[in-house]
Amino acid sequence: MLKVKKARYHGIKLPELSIGLDYSDADVQHIFVSHAHTDHIPRNRKSLQGHTSLAIYATPPTAALMRLRGFKEDIVELPFFETLTTDLFAMTLYPAGHILGSAMAFIESGVGNILYTGDCKTPASPATEGFELPKDRQVDQLIIEATFGLPIYQWKSNEELQSDLMSFARKALDEGYTPIFLGYNLGKAQEMMHMLSELPETKQIHGAGYPLCAVYEEFGIDLGAYERYNRASSEGCLLFTPNSGLESGFASHIKKKKIAYCSGWASHEARRTQTQAHALIPLSDHLDYFELINLCEYLQPKRTYITHTPDPKVVLHDLQQRGHDAVYLDMMYEELE
Repeated sequence: MLKVKKARYHGIKLPELSIGLDYSDADVQHIFVSHAHTDHIPRNRKSLQGHTSLAIYATPPTAALMRLRGFKEDIVELPFFETLTTDLFAMTLYPAGHILGSAMAFIESGVGNILYTGDCKTPASPATEGFELPKDRQVDQLIIEATFGLPIYQWKSNEELQSDLMSFARKALDEGYTPIFLGYNLGKAQEMMHMLSELPETKQIHGAGYPLCAVYEEFGIDLGAYERYNRASSEGCLLFTPNSGLESGFASHIKKKKIAYCSGWASHEARRTQTQAHALIPLSDHLDYFELINLCEYLQPKRTYITHTPDPKVVLHDLQQRGHDAVYLDMMYEELE
């Protein structure tokens, strides 16, 4: 089987193939970026400059979002389902369902194959290309994130969550309040805008999130009528901002407002106080615990590496009890964005 190493700086390294997965150092020839959230984009960018033998791969939407977020190095755009072939490996990208452009990498070589999920979600976020696994392939090794790897996390269906968002917005507006939805500027904001696209009210999004919406529209995701947040005209609109926006004065002039915190972390009642939210809507773009277990059971890899989890003992115990060779890669745990 392929060697899998936790990188000293950022990401995962497959040394035999000279591949870095969401990686930041220039000691490999190939770097795969799974999606455009900041904790997956190469960080040590000075070390990447001038290395003509190094190639950085991402899907076209991810590449577009990375460039908008300031990434200056060359990116080789690799569409879903098209296979890149080198002397050492073949790599094919599959939709991961996390945010627009998010991809899983299936890497095949003479010493085995590996599926790296990056951040993933099934059923997929409706504002993505979906979720799809390699067909008719035995997965030798699986590297999978377990951000919500505890059995307290079990999500509602996308349809139920959309209904919760719509009900919150409609009730707030009917009572004369301005609804504010808290979520990351990339991914969560566009997912909520897409789910609320049928509502006729204008959507205003935090300034940092506004240019990212154009990429979603370019790749066919309907966000409805929207514009950049404008303090003068924001009252009575549907507003979208990260929590940090509220802390810096976003919508501070609006006296009648209702706030919904939308995240997998909304499963915790403590977030109501932390975010001053009137509603907690557990809208996540990650696997819940049971989806994680079911995915591992479906794939039946020869070895499973678990990353990014609040308590690895729980998910490892469950997988091992089911006969899986499961180990923990102790990556730094970070909440996105």
